[in-house]
Amino acid sequence: MTAMTDDSIPATSRAVHDEMIAFGVMTAMLAIVPLTGIYPFFVMQALCFALLACAFNLLIGYGGLLSFGHAMFLGTAGYVTAHALKVWGLSPELGILAGAAAAAALGVITGLVAIRRQGIYFAMITLALSQLLYFIYLQAPFTHGEDGIQGIPQGRLFGVFDLSKPTVLYYVVLAGFLGGFLLIYRTINSPFGEVLKSIRENEPRAVSLGYKTDQYKLLAYILSGTLAGLAGSLKVFVAQNASLTDVEVAMSGQIVLMTLVGGLGTVFGPVVGAFIIVAMQQYLSGLGQWVTVIQGAVFVVCVLTFRRGIIGEIAHFFRRSL
Repeated sequence: MTAMTDDSIPATSRAVHDEMIAFGVMTAMLAIVPLTGIYPFFVMQALCFALLACAFNLLIGYGGLLSFGHAMFLGTAGYVTAHALKVWGLSPELGILAGAAAAAALGVITGLVAIRRQGIYFAMITLALSQLLYFIYLQAPFTHGEDGIQGIPQGRLFGVFDLSKPTVLYYVVLAGFLGGFLLIYRTINSPFGEVLKSIRENEPRAVSLGYKTDQYKLLAYILSGTLAGLAGSLKVFVAQNASLTDVEVAMSGQIVLMTLVGGLGTVFGPVVGAFIIVAMQQYLSGLGQWVTVIQGAVFVVCVLTFRRGIIGEIAHFFRRSL
């Protein structure tokens, strides 16, 4: 039986209602950023990482699959989009599609290998595959090694929107983030998402009910990788370069950190976590390598004091109060 609140509204319906309100507030706050004088580059970068963290959260928070190699989707899409724009001369929308398609193809190939294992073995396989791609990109001619692909033209989206203008680029990145966020939200609250949650909670029981769990996990892995690739493609327009930094293991670690700090298995947690981590990198950059130490300390405090993450703890507090 569906749990009921005091005002006789089903708990699930109330949760969806609250999430829609939160989404509206978030959208309104992000939409007025160019009018507030906040540095747009910081927010655009945070939006790209927020979409990346949301994509990762779809995999681990709802599918129960811990990937230590999600940076390979970010970096692959970034390299493909950058090469398509600078060398092939494609338009921005085709460059973004090329990057997302490359990430999807990579998701199919690596997913067929990794999904055969579970738990720590799955995590180690994704880590190994990510490292393999890192060394491939280090030696591949089209990536230009440690120099990366620089001076990427931003162009005009659909031949109309001039992405060289910061305000126009900001709203394009915002639209990409909101589109990806809504797709993830719809997936979570669909029958497919419910099956994913059941697999996370008790996979043998899901198998006994007749679900082909490996197929569901593979589809979740591919979708997560594709959306991570979309974040990588958008990031190319913001930074105007594609480098090995986006493929390193450290980047995968940051993705995990963003998700855990914000709230694993929550809708808005990865967004909050991404903004916090990017803000730390932006405003504490003068401390050099100490930023990494501070991030490690934040992770330890998060694990010891609020294991549900920031949004998870807030949601738990309000649930107890009702």
